Amino acid sequence: MPVDEATQQSKGHAFIEFTTPAEAQAAQEQTDGYKLDKAHVFRVNLLADLDRFAAVPDEYSPPEAKPFEPRQEIMSWLLDPRGRDQFAVRFADETEIYWNDAAAKRPEDVYRRTFWTESFVQWSPRGNYMTTVHRQGIALWGGPSWTRVARMAHPGVQFVDFSPGERYVATSHVQEPSNPREQTSVTVAFFDVRSGRKLRAFTGGLDDFMLPGSGSAPGGPGGGRGGLVWPVFKWAGGGEDRFCAKLGKNSVSVYEAPSFGLLDKKSLKLDAVTDCCWSPGDPVLAVFQAESNGGNTPARVSLWQMPGRQEVRQKQLFSVCDARLYWHPQGDYLCVKVERFTKTKKSTYSGFELFRCREKDCPMDVLELENKAEKIVAFAWEPKGHRFAVIHGDAARPDVSIYTMRGGDGGSKLKHVTTLKARAANCLYWSPIGHHLLLAGLKGLNGQLEWWSADEGETLATAEHFCCTDIEWDPTGRYVATSVSAVHAMENGFQVWSFSGQLLYRLPRDRFFQFCWRPRPPCLLSAEQEKAIAANLKKYSKRYDEQDALLMTAHDAGETARRAEMQQAWSDWLRAKRAEMDTDEYKQRFTALLGDRATAAADDSAQVVEMEEEVIIEVNEEVVEFAKQQK
Repeated sequence: MPVDEATQQSKGHAFIEFTTPAEAQAAQEQTDGYKLDKAHVFRVNLLADLDRFAAVPDEYSPPEAKPFEPRQEIMSWLLDPRGRDQFAVRFADETEIYWNDAAAKRPEDVYRRTFWTESFVQWSPRGNYMTTVHRQGIALWGGPSWTRVARMAHPGVQFVDFSPGERYVATSHVQEPSNPREQTSVTVAFFDVRSGRKLRAFTGGLDDFMLPGSGSAPGGPGGGRGGLVWPVFKWAGGGEDRFCAKLGKNSVSVYEAPSFGLLDKKSLKLDAVTDCCWSPGDPVLAVFQAESNGGNTPARVSLWQMPGRQEVRQKQLFSVCDARLYWHPQGDYLCVKVERFTKTKKSTYSGFELFRCREKDCPMDVLELENKAEKIVAFAWEPKGHRFAVIHGDAARPDVSIYTMRGGDGGSKLKHVTTLKARAANCLYWSPIGHHLLLAGLKGLNGQLEWWSADEGETLATAEHFCCTDIEWDPTGRYVATSVSAVHAMENGFQVWSFSGQLLYRLPRDRFFQFCWRPRPPCLLSAEQEKAIAANLKKYSKRYDEQDALLMTAHDAGETARRAEMQQAWSDWLRAKRAEMDTDEYKQRFTALLGDRATAAADDSAQVVEMEEEVIIEVNEEVVEFAKQQK
């Protein structure tokens, strides 16, 4: 640290030497911009930077203007004339993107690449970008030729989370310490998607980013590692990309984009807060506070309107062991699954607190099962609808109950619709457009599948995908994909089904890791326009039925032409061989090889054997019930 001889004070700078260049680089990144106090901020540069600064010429010369290069249209995939959807699969070291060609019952190649990512791939929420993860950071790809659109530097990145409108992206990594006595460090960085510029980074210990009471979750996209539950910062709904919230100890901190500074420069102080989540449709934050002060202060659920910090609704809950928040996909309702202690405090039972967030004063319904001792296995809202499904009861053969929030004549009454008894299911997957529910038995139930129509109240189909680990509906709700990942040593790959449970095609892939449909942007039609289309669906579907018929005809014609070409090739080859056998040169060579047996072979008459092969194309079984004969 140089000292001024006249004043005997520091000259304001110091030189620090490290053992390795990597240590120096890490120190520069972590220390540059560190605030000692309001008036003093560290500025740290590498020694090589000083030579670069000294090489700057004294006279300014304007940079050469680069010619404008327009970007490729990143939404060109939406212009597919047949309205098909894309999906990405990742297996071994390969990443492949396909069109879902259901009419031809096969996937159509779009793009494939080896070593495209080092861990996982992830679509952006509106499907405009494909995200690949690397040691140096993440890269965004798009357009017809899949060129790199942007890249964000974040060494060791492990998690990625986009804002709902794709304006910003958050990345994070967990750094395990080399010394067991040191604390695990976490870094979360926010980037602007268009420019790739880093907007702000948050760094701290693992305790600063863990949810209160949370444990370790599995790694990978949307999971956790080392106790970190991702995402740490939760984005507000509504498509504005304006707010994100982080849960802290006895507080909820709301940050405002693009500066990602603390809203109103203060956090929302809430005692014993353990969970928070945004409404998907509005900037409304749901918060759960556990019991405190030895049970003297009851648990509490509250709804907060941002940015005004107005408490829209609150409800106190007693004898609460745990609670989970489930928002309706459009933000119309909020379900709070409450786990309560019995009077003896030796066991618990479950119930549901249901808030109607679109109605005046946010009224609430309470739902408890007839048998309170039954365990709640799964809960799921119907997208673009007013129903929800609950799996409850025995883990081997539980029941599935359907309820609606629009029961009764008034249209605003909770009503039980039906209960499906003894189903082999432990997961619920609603179609993105509602109406159809897929009951799935994963893990211990070995991939039992049942498609159920909520409108008709009947089972459409049942099937089995052995060892199935993941299920995902396509954005239109017409198809659903089931896959077996590499956690199982066999049956790796995926299968695509129709919404009614018909198997369309399967594609096996060894060491299979990921299947993900490409999301679609929000529909530009109003709710009234969508209802008008649904009412006149037959008129619109006629044109597409004709296109499907033409495609099937063209496919059949192409298959016929391919077989005719193969037959012609065989006939030409056979004709050429017979002509070759009639030549004197061939006969002499034949006689030289066989000797005396050539004459005997020539005397044998050839026999033509015709064989028929029967192929069963389709078998339909129909059960006909006859009326009982009258006595």
